[in-house]
Amino acid sequence: MPSDAILNPQERLDWLRLIRTENVGPVTFHQLLQRHGSAAAALAALPELARRGGRRNFTVFSREQAERELAAVHRLDARLVAWGEPDYPPALAPLDDAPPLLTVLGRGDLTHRRSIALVGARNASAAGQRFAREMAYDLARAGFVVTSGLARGIDAAAHGGALAHGTVAVVGGGADVVYPEENRGLYEEIVERGAVMAESPVGTVPQARHFPRRNRLISGMSDGVVVIEAALRSGSLITARFAAEQGREVFAVPGSPLDPRCRGTNDLIRHGATLVEGAEDVLTALAALSGRDAIPPVPRRVPPRPQPPRPPPETSPAEIEAAEKSVTGLLGPTPVTVDELLRQCHLSPSIIATVLLELELAGRLDRHPGGLVSLR
Repeated sequence: MPSDAILNPQERLDWLRLIRTENVGPVTFHQLLQRHGSAAAALAALPELARRGGRRNFTVFSREQAERELAAVHRLDARLVAWGEPDYPPALAPLDDAPPLLTVLGRGDLTHRRSIALVGARNASAAGQRFAREMAYDLARAGFVVTSGLARGIDAAAHGGALAHGTVAVVGGGADVVYPEENRGLYEEIVERGAVMAESPVGTVPQARHFPRRNRLISGMSDGVVVIEAALRSGSLITARFAAEQGREVFAVPGSPLDPRCRGTNDLIRHGATLVEGAEDVLTALAALSGRDAIPPVPRRVPPRPQPPRPPPETSPAEIEAAEKSVTGLLGPTPVTVDELLRQCHLSPSIIATVLLELELAGRLDRHPGGLVSLR
């Protein structure tokens, strides 16, 4: 890895300020970095971009706030790893919405090993938890890191089973926040023997909206996702959907049709998930995907180095205003793909990208997994 892939302290501070600024998500962050060449240049451009999208009095995350977060990470004895750096999880790097920065606590080397995600019901049965624990142990002993979300039920059982050989907990809040509190003992063991990873800032108390974002990382870290007991509206099914969108394998453990906790897993099998009854089934399926490697080695991407801002192609204010009217007229609360907007608007990709970027910075646009966008 070339040494220039390591951010210097000022760049790391700028990256942190940019991703923590309101309405700047991972997709927008990467677009801004590509467009302006550096986080510092993107920060300078944000207020004007937001104004053009309809937002005035736009506030950028301050240097003082970023320095406080970096100090909190240091006190936690954690690391703030940037996309493109050698310590960044290689499986996440190619994703369009790869987090620009991750807080990693514990054994960061585990985030570079091949992983299987085990997820499932919080109110899991005793049999389901036993199965998860035994499968996790077998998978970890076979050389895979077991990744899960530190929730009660299946997640906790999976972490416990894999602890001796390697497990990573991807949490919805800050890396220092234990949720649920009943898993504090397990959390402390994972910090000591495994790794805890978070996209949210240190100190963040998890809320419902954080968990889908966490779930995309659980699936993105892994060669495949195994779902053990999940109701039809379970968050575990969201993880399975992310896995399918990211090109990962989806596995499901069948269960009794009389148990509502198994209706989601049975439905996954009905719609094409691989039925598994033990770790051996998972290992065999992954080996069959492409020889012995389910996911080929990921070519590492290096973040752009600071350089003069590269403006987008010349577009007049009148053209952008007309494009915004066209785009907002087609958008609504129901998410649609950017490709669909391109087909219907008959505008260039660069103009569409500019309009969407400005709308998002103004707080008028939401981005969804799978390249979907909607108006707020």
